[in-house]
Order: sequence, then structure tokens, then C-alpha cells
Amino acid sequence: MIASLSLILLCQLVGEVGVRALAVPVPGPVVGLVLLLLLLLARDRYPALARGPLGNDGVESASRGMLANLSLLFIPAGVGVVQKLDLLAEHGVAILVILAVSVIVTLLATVATFVAASSLFAREDETL
Repeated sequence: MIASLSLILLCQLVGEVGVRALAVPVPGPVVGLVLLLLLLLARDRYPALARGPLGNDGVESASRGMLANLSLLFIPAGVGVVQKLDLLAEHGVAILVILAVSVIVTLLATVATFVAASSLFAREDETL
């Protein structure tokens, strides 16, 4: 379990160092997550890699444990909101408007992406 958690954190560290070294405008943890995904895909393709933390569903069980306790990571954010209630009261309406607009924009972007992907897959099916 500790080796699997170490592998997850090592992938995040490598992603963070790589992003900072190359000045790539992508969050380091995202690059680390892609690296971990590539490791897991390579493990499934090449059985020789299924040793140590990559073997016996070690990474999967460690990630399940992390996800089970994910709610603990929201405690600092909640404390920060409570500490800044005066700002929330002062700018509450503006924050709500911005949140509503961002939700609508996100939904529209999601719908547009889905429609574009559906039309591309429909064209691909027609050519086959």
C-alpha cells in the first residue's frame, strides 16, 4: 500500500518537475496522472511490469483508499469560506452571478463538444 501511494506521488512529482522544467501551461498533477495512466496501460500490455506497486492491483486499492477519504480535502476550503464570510456577504450576489454564468458556459461547451464528437463518430460509421 505504501509503495503504491509512493508511486502515485512519484508520478505527480515527475509531472510537476516536468511542467516546471519545460514551462508547459498544464498543471503538473495532470501530467503525473497521464504518466500513471501510461504506466498502468504498459503494465496491462507487458506482464513483466506487473511487479511491486504495479502488481496485484496495488495502485487501484491505494487510489480507492484515497477516494474514500477525499472529503477530508474539502475541510480547508470550508474553513477558508467561513473565515471570509464578510467578503462573501459583500460580494455574494456577484459571486452567484459569476457561478451561474460559468455553469451555463460549461454546459454549453459540453453540449457543443458532445454534438461535434457525435457527428464525427456518425461520419466515421457511415464511411465503414
